[in-house]
Amino acid sequence: MSDFTGFSQKDFDVFSIPGLEERMEELRERISPKLDAIATELAPDVTAMTGDEMFVHVAKHARRTTNPPNDTWAALASNKRGYKKLPHFQIGMWESHVFIWFAVIYENPVKEAFGETLLQHKKEIKNIIPDHFVWSTDHTKPDAFVQGEMSDEKFAAMFTRLTEVKKAEILCGIHLSQDDDQLTDPDAFIHLCRDTFQTLEPLYRYAKHSN
Repeated sequence: MSDFTGFSQKDFDVFSIPGLEERMEELRERISPKLDAIATELAPDVTAMTGDEMFVHVAKHARRTTNPPNDTWAALASNKRGYKKLPHFQIGMWESHVFIWFAVIYENPVKEAFGETLLQHKKEIKNIIPDHFVWSTDHTKPDAFVQGEMSDEKFAAMFTRLTEVKKAEILCGIHLSQDDDQLTDPDAFIHLCRDTFQTLEPLYRYAKHSN
């Protein structure tokens, strides 16, 4: 039985609380435990799926001194000490939506090689990833591109940017709006995370072999 009880409107409302300390306190009390419970439940599945032991990392937002965070997340990565330099999976939320991602962010040293791998396999990737999935090139912004609405040129440009721009990132997964029924159903949400990560696993494999 999961410790996760589902998301509520009050969770999304945390992001409208003014002030760093006030918002962080609510994040730590309301949202971080839920994300921790979700990631902890999924860790054995993602370990089996990838063949790498997965560890849970809940965002602490420790570097913030003035501006309160606009999003928060838990990551699953194959290192106990950190996740930012590794390909990883995330579950998190903004005020507008919940995201379930695979991510390679700018700290990752294999980014350039991963971009080359993605370019080589772009047709295959477009077939593997469902059209309703979304892509992002910046984890600090809430927007994303729906794959089914992207031209082949834009799709390739996203991967090329990963090889050329130092701060470039790539994230792929799904967004669930605040009012999505699956957010209030713990079992349905965990199941959706599992299915989403299974769909994204080939991207993890490509990233892992891009050394």
